Formats: sequence, structure tokens, C-alpha cells
Amino acid sequence: MQSVLFSAAGNEVAKVSYTARRLVELGYGTTRPLGLRKEGGPPRPGDLVLGRVTEIGQHRFLGQVHGKRNRLFVGDTVVVSYGARYAPDQFEAEVPDDLGPCDLVAGGGIAGRVVSSHSRMKTPTRLEPLGLVTDEHGDVINLARLARPVVPVLAPRPRTIAVLGTSMNAGKTTVAAALIRGLSLAGHRVGAAKVTGTGAPGDPTLMADAGASRVIDFTDLGFPSTYRLPMPQVIRVLRSAITDLTSHQADAIVLEVADGILQRETAALMRTPEFRAGVDSIVFAAGDSVSAVAGVRQLREEGLPVIALSGVLTASPLAMAEAVTGVDIPVYEAAALADPSVAGRVLAGAVGAVGAVGGTGVAGVAGVAADGHGAGTGAEDAARLTQHGGPAHEHGRLVEYGSPLTAETVA
Repeated sequence: MQSVLFSAAGNEVAKVSYTARRLVELGYGTTRPLGLRKEGGPPRPGDLVLGRVTEIGQHRFLGQVHGKRNRLFVGDTVVVSYGARYAPDQFEAEVPDDLGPCDLVAGGGIAGRVVSSHSRMKTPTRLEPLGLVTDEHGDVINLARLARPVVPVLAPRPRTIAVLGTSMNAGKTTVAAALIRGLSLAGHRVGAAKVTGTGAPGDPTLMADAGASRVIDFTDLGFPSTYRLPMPQVIRVLRSAITDLTSHQADAIVLEVADGILQRETAALMRTPEFRAGVDSIVFAAGDSVSAVAGVRQLREEGLPVIALSGVLTASPLAMAEAVTGVDIPVYEAAALADPSVAGRVLAGAVGAVGAVGGTGVAGVAGVAADGHGAGTGAEDAARLTQHGGPAHEHGRLVEYGSPLTAETVA
């Protein structure tokens, strides 16, 4: 268990959440004393707080570093960060304006007050703040103070793939991990980053497990979440992540952008010059065929380089067949993206051109597949998809792959 000692709280040992992990890395609570401030102004996003668990609700575990999940009990003391949350499948939450009772709104360690929730959510786990966490000088510790230093680098940016999606739980992290796996097996030194979202250990841990040589996310850069962040700060996260991974000698970068392309920060970020200059290609993850077609169309209308489709929809052969008829890019199962040759072509942006056939509205792959065989029509591909029970559709040919990677995230 990752924990720290609070001398100002009666030598109390507290469990440290994923978002507050840098406390331990920098020696706070061991070689550097920690204290508490119980008075003062309202908390700010990123302020660390010592809280006592008073009621167990939706979140029964506290996410810690390296994907560790620590079971919570009433009476536990925890170090978490104040922050907002945007999660259509779970909670929307805001930073409270006082140090009164609040909610654990994300298992990675976010304290806030729930504004709205999905109908299937239980009531949130409740926290009683004991005080804001302070350093040896009595100053409140904010995540911004704990941010990892980013070293400027003169090296050229590696080719960069961004994974965007239709929504939360569309399969973005699974797709990103599959790409990382495939590129790593192809001999690349892959840097990975989650540049927006809510702090949680599951996604970065899966990226590391897939073979990324270095993984960084917005919590490393001083933010508990990116919901409601001003766009200049979101852009700073993007730039800093790419710079950090480049300085650590990555020769390929995979970025995950959280939530869906209609979410406020995601929608704004993908329209910025910095995103367009920093991303070479986009793999789009969708939960169903209709959202896949609509999402790819929107990205194309925005002039963004979306070159492949994947995500949860590929669990269904019928959904894949529907998507093939409505998009002008290849559709891959996640497991196909873990193949070194496929991942390499995605990195190079050389996945082939796709266009409508014969005015029927059915998409077909134009050109010759990498193995030298002619590409089939979209109708033929869709039929073969259905007949073969869901293998990957790539360049008009079908290749058998195993089950896709899965992510076990602490949300």
C-alpha cells in the first residue's frame, strides 16, 4: 500500500491515491513532513486534501500507482485531489466551494461534489475533509507544484497517432494499447500519453503493460482532470506530453484523447493549430456503426487525418459489416492493430484509400492489398465479415486474430 504519515494529524497514516502519487515520489510524508490547513479560502482544482471515508458508495476501491487498487473502508484516511469530472457513464462533478463533506467522484482520487450521474450509478462514496495538505512551510500543496519537469528538446517530433472516440467506453484505451503493442513488436520505442480525462491508473498502466517505453498523463503535468480547464492549459498538456516523450527518445507516439469528440475540451482541442501540427494521423474508436459513420464524417469535415476505425463496435461482426458500408477508411479489430505490420502501416499513414463503389453507397477498398492480392468490393468484404464471425477487415482482406486486449480501469 502506498501511504504517507501526517504529523499534524496525530501521526496518522493515510492511503495515497493515484492523483497524489508524486507526494511519495518526492519524499513527502517520510523525509519531508506533511501538515494540514483547516481554515482559509475555498479549495482550488489540484489542491490535495486529507479526507476520512464516512460512507462507501459507488467507489469501493482507491486507485493507486501502477494500477494497484486498495479496498476502502469506513474510517480510512486518504489523500486525494480536488477536481472536476466529466463522465457520461458515471458522474459529472465540480470542485466544492468549501471544505465541507464531499464525494469521491473518481476512484483514481478525485474529490468533488456530484452534479449529475448516470442512472445506474450508486450514491458516491462520501468523504469528510480533515484539511488541505501542506508542506513543511505550511503552504498548501497543489498538483501543479508536483508536476514532472519537462525538458525542452531540439530533436524532431516522432510520428504521432492520436486515438479519439465517440464517447466514454468506446474502446479508446484498448485501441491505444493494441497500437502500442504492435509498434513495440515492430521494434519501435513507443511513448504514450493520455492528454485529457480524469486521473486514474488503469489506462496508463495498460499502456505500459502493452510495451510503451514511457507513459505520461495530465496528472504528471499538474492537473487532476482536464474538465473545465481553459484551452491554453489543455494545449500546454498536449505540447508538454509530446515534448516529454520526444526528450525520452521515443520514435513513435500514441496519444489518447478522452471521452468523445463532442465533449467540450476534446472538441476544442482537436480544432486547435497545435493539435493539427502535433498529430500525423487519427484512429477513431466507436461503440456502434451509426456513431462510427457520423464521427468519421465529422472528423473529415474538420479536415482531420482520420485513417482507421476500431473500438467496441468490432466486437460485433454485424456492426463491423454496417460500418464498412458507411466509412471510407479501413475497419480494424483491436487485436489486428497489435500486429506489427498493421501497426506499422497505421504509423506511416499507409493504410490504403477507400471510396464508394458503383454509386451503391457501399464502401470498397481501392488499390492492391499489401500481400499483392486485389482488393474486394465493400459488399464482398461485408459479406465475408459476417460469414467469418468477425475477423478484422483490413485492405479488403480478412485476417484471423485473437481476442482484443482489454482495459481494467479504475474509474
